[in-house]
Amino acid sequence: MVLPLEMGWRHLLFESWPVDPELVAAHLPAALEPDEHDGSAWLSVIPFTNVAVRPEGLPRSLGVRLPEVNVRTYVVRDGVPSVYFFSLDAQGLASVLGARAFHHLPYYYARISLEWADGRVAFDSRRRHPGDRPARYEATYWPTGEPFEAPSDPLATFLVERYRFYTEAPDGSVRYTDVDHDPWTLYPAAATVETDTLLRANGFRRPDEEPVRYYSPGVDVTASRSRRAAEVS
Repeated sequence: MVLPLEMGWRHLLFESWPVDPELVAAHLPAALEPDEHDGSAWLSVIPFTNVAVRPEGLPRSLGVRLPEVNVRTYVVRDGVPSVYFFSLDAQGLASVLGARAFHHLPYYYARISLEWADGRVAFDSRRRHPGDRPARYEATYWPTGEPFEAPSDPLATFLVERYRFYTEAPDGSVRYTDVDHDPWTLYPAAATVETDTLLRANGFRRPDEEPVRYYSPGVDVTASRSRRAAEVS
């Protein structure tokens, strides 16, 4: 049994597009359905850094920092709004291997830099996972406007207020992890994206229209161990 984990999520950009639900459904396990907002499914690319990642109960000083960028969509199963990850590119090789082995997450080793200066985040991720197709995400992003609580906005609630995520294990089983944290504080965000081949690496075309963007300074999180979802009869 893998212990639950504690960590912080910091300097997040939520970059999201509405897409045809059938497009998303074609990339999901049969046990999951796309969740929709105003008739659309959504795809998101989210760069950020994990901080103080450690087994639950250990002091923060023993945790590790793990910059990452993930590609995800939004699903529902048994009436529970959830997240499904297509990929997670992260800096730490040992953490990537551990997440793959014990949490069945589709992590890929990448070389990542994240720097916060003058109110902006400079983020650069280059996938270096052995045997996998290359992928890169390079962007600068920053908060604009006034902060707001995500539960006060229907679209923000749909995109960020989710407390379960699903993955597909190598044996084809669907697994889930529950997370616990305070509600999100968000800002409207702006970004300059120099390169994004992550969506293409997952079989999607990056939409031409501008995405909905939010920035968050972050939350502290507890994540449960990975559990196997019951088979659909």
